[in-house]
Amino acid sequence: MLLSRARRLIALQTAAAITVSLLVLGGLVLAVVTHSQKVAAATLLRQTAASAEDVRDPPPDMWIFVEDSRGGIRATPGAPGRLPDRDALQRVRAGGTDETTGIAGREGGYLALTRRRGNRTVQVVMSRHEQHDERERVLGALVIGELVGLLIAALSAALLARRATAPLADALARQRRFVADASHELRTPLTQLHTRAQLLQMDLRAGAGLADVTADVDRLVTGTRHLGEVVEDLLLSSQAGRRDDARAPVDLTGVAADVIADQANRAREQDVDLTLLPGAGTSSMVLGHEAALRRVLTALVDNALSHTPPGGHVRVELGADGALVTVVVRDDGTGFDPADTERLFARFARGHGDHRRFGLGLALAREVIVGHGGTIEAWGRPGEGAAFTIRLPAATG
Repeated sequence: MLLSRARRLIALQTAAAITVSLLVLGGLVLAVVTHSQKVAAATLLRQTAASAEDVRDPPPDMWIFVEDSRGGIRATPGAPGRLPDRDALQRVRAGGTDETTGIAGREGGYLALTRRRGNRTVQVVMSRHEQHDERERVLGALVIGELVGLLIAALSAALLARRATAPLADALARQRRFVADASHELRTPLTQLHTRAQLLQMDLRAGAGLADVTADVDRLVTGTRHLGEVVEDLLLSSQAGRRDDARAPVDLTGVAADVIADQANRAREQDVDLTLLPGAGTSSMVLGHEAALRRVLTALVDNALSHTPPGGHVRVELGADGALVTVVVRDDGTGFDPADTERLFARFARGHGDHRRFGLGLALAREVIVGHGGTIEAWGRPGEGAAFTIRLPAATG
């Protein structure tokens, strides 16, 4: 809503600025044309009045009138009936200075110059219909140009508004995404910390000794460290283009063992067998961000436990596929419809028939794995369980 309002405001302001500029430019053009016509008409009238000797052969669209001392007027044949301007002739004959007057008429009317030449008074009249027609053509062209310019201004303003607000839209999208990611990613580690704190509280109230609570305290410290890593990773991911791309060797076997240890209590409570099957004689070292990869495995194991009934099995298998390290998180739970295979990795997607939500975890997992140059694939059948296979380039050297 805010973004749309900003775009409309910017578009209107830009279109208004361009439209006003076009109007000012059109007004200037019309003023220049009108001024040029006036100067040209005045010059032609003066030249004709100065050289007129015969009323019978004036320039086109001009008429000459000569009044002698007795008041008789000789006129160019075919002159319009409202000519000459007798009042101007009388004023100049009575001793007035040269006088330029306008005479009303159709299509711009007439322009007359009256002056004394010896004992005669000469009046040269020019039709202004050519200048009128020229102004009409210029004005028509300006109107068309203004309409076209207005259309272009509207389109340009919309484009400029969209481009101008693109950073704002990206910032708002990142903000919404960060809030969604944070709420999703922090839920699991916070739940684990709360569970461990409760277990530690129960042990202390039961009078357990130091040796009995040491393991719980160690798990609690590890959980707080993992939570800090998740927060740091989320903050880094919210800064587009600023993430530190320096990667370090990561032992996926060790990461998987930590994840399974973190989820062990939950698995026991659900009566689910959670096991790790490390690859025999194969290296599980990759280059990447350990916290991000731990988030991926945590999301996959959490997803498997969420859809495995009591008495089921969840296995994390590590292996190699050529120059790739593979990690498979497999369960024998409810599975999913194969039609949902790609939709699993969409944010907040629903399964076929809207019977199952997938949330953010798998979408974030794909983003992390793709960012590490790897792939993640899903396999599943209703009632036959599911398997998620990760392939990452093995660390060399």
